[in-house]
Amino acid sequence: MMENFKMIAKTFFGFEEILAKELQQMGAQKVEQGVRMVSFVGDKGFMYKANLGLRTALKILKPIHNFRAYNDRALYTGIQSINWEQYLNVNQTFVVDVTLKSEHFNHSQFVALKTKDAIVDQFRDKYGKRPDIDKDYPDLRINIHIHDEQCSVALDTSGNSLHHRGYRSATNIAPINEVLAAGMLLLSGWDGSTHFLDPMCGSGTILAEAAMIACNIPANINRKEFAFEKWNDWDNDLFDKVIDSLMNKTREFHYTIKGYDKAPSAVLKAKDNIRNANLEEYVTISQENFFDTNKETQGPLHMVFNPPYGERLDIDLERFYREIGDTLKQGYQNTNAWFITANLEALKFVGLKPSRKIKLFNGKLEARLVKYEMYEGSKKAKFQQD
Repeated sequence: MMENFKMIAKTFFGFEEILAKELQQMGAQKVEQGVRMVSFVGDKGFMYKANLGLRTALKILKPIHNFRAYNDRALYTGIQSINWEQYLNVNQTFVVDVTLKSEHFNHSQFVALKTKDAIVDQFRDKYGKRPDIDKDYPDLRINIHIHDEQCSVALDTSGNSLHHRGYRSATNIAPINEVLAAGMLLLSGWDGSTHFLDPMCGSGTILAEAAMIACNIPANINRKEFAFEKWNDWDNDLFDKVIDSLMNKTREFHYTIKGYDKAPSAVLKAKDNIRNANLEEYVTISQENFFDTNKETQGPLHMVFNPPYGERLDIDLERFYREIGDTLKQGYQNTNAWFITANLEALKFVGLKPSRKIKLFNGKLEARLVKYEMYEGSKKAKFQQD
């Protein structure tokens, strides 16, 4: 019987609720929402499963110790009180990541250095030699979080942020973060039960995430590696079993997922990424200017996109957002259209009233995910028919 332990899944502001829901559906225990994080309980197999399957988590941490640290001496002593041989041997490498919100410490580099000293001194005292630091490919990634006087020490189970899904090749377009794309799709209610369109698809991230949600394909199935694969208790057979059980839960998809972009370079890039993700049978991409298109499919359409904004492209924002509104009104009836924008002023020019507005962050920029419901015929006609 594997033992259960507490874990913390980090996420973006605004995604806490959908991440908690993902964890509950996956079978996590004691799921509790915080700010930009959700804590939960599971065993080692569940730790593998969470890293492979969660769409809206950026990182999964495994807390191993908590103590009070009000100065550098208390920090050093607290770190030394952990038996590091449980997690690391003298010939391995490690790195320390630090997050600070404390009056007692104001330099994360200093905290990282003190932590490193406490760990290597423990090995040097016992063996006369010490593990090395490796910032790029460490065997163990240690996460230190100090809030006021509380110091929490955790092992990073993921390694690189989980938005590195493994399907996106180098890109010259400013692409949307994969976790942000997946979170937007889940917030929009996308579940694969209608046709889907991203009319400004860029390098295809929203399309890839939409297809994986529709088919219930694990988010990180294409990822090259996770930090826990270098741990002393790494269990390859268990990992393979977890992958098999997740892949057995994939499902058929009976609608279309389409992407448009007016730039030929974006279309090529998006096709490349969809191929890398093995999603070609579900996704088609064509070179089109959204403003010259009409809805192609019968029945309801679900649309999610990330229009370019002032920071990225030199465009006439007023005209651009007005054209979004006009195109939706004239060509896309029976459509739920969602998009994200960090330009809150520009929303006024769409000329439609959003039925939802959700506050999110796109990088450092405060943004809104907005929903426009385009009815079959006018709203008035719909009302008269009823």
